Amino acid sequence: MFLLLIGFGFAVTGGISWIVYLNIMTFGSNVAGYLLFMSSRLEGYFLIGGVVFIILAIFLPHKRGE
Repeated sequence: MFLLLIGFGFAVTGGISWIVYLNIMTFGSNVAGYLLFMSSRLEGYFLIGGVVFIILAIFLPHKRGE
């Protein structure tokens, strides 16, 4: 349960960062430049890491009652 909540928090933080940095596109940058910029930012990896955490939390078995 804890991994799911951490993953959700990371995914929300990363998703908001991806949306906020979309403003770069209005300054004449193209999609390749945007993706290159996002790959250099730490916040860009929060979305990917959060989704991985959520998938692990869903598919990894856990013991109840411990």
